[in-house]
Amino acid sequence: MIWKPNVTVAAVIEQDGKFLLVEEETDDGIRLNQPAGHWEPDETLVQGAIRETLEETAYHFNPEWLQGVYSWRHARKDITYLRFTFVGSVRNHEPQRQLDKGILRAVWLSPDEIRASTERHRSPLILRCVEDHLAGKRYPLELVAHIS
Repeated sequence: MIWKPNVTVAAVIEQDGKFLLVEEETDDGIRLNQPAGHWEPDETLVQGAIRETLEETAYHFNPEWLQGVYSWRHARKDITYLRFTFVGSVRNHEPQRQLDKGILRAVWLSPDEIRASTERHRSPLILRCVEDHLAGKRYPLELVAHIS
């Protein structure tokens, strides 16, 4: 058996002291997450983060930094995720846009609201990424190289 982690991309977006999250339906009920999803073939990791953010929030994401690369094992499902998280800003909201299946809404929450809702987080990565952002963790996008 060959072990392979699930590669995902995520966006951390702070605006006016609040972070853009999504409320989504999961096997465990309604959960909060950053705009995030699986990396798809024929796209760069940055393109994946841009796509996922638009599909889940109807905002156009402008990645400016790599925040970090995180691994997390979902013990109950025996799935390991390798998450590339990007920091940036949003522009051009399309409120009429249909959101991805399972996404209920995009929501802006303060760090304190995020800390107070950990029981609703899809994974421990949500709070960790917010705390890393607040700690100023940012790396040049050039750290992620795609070779054709």
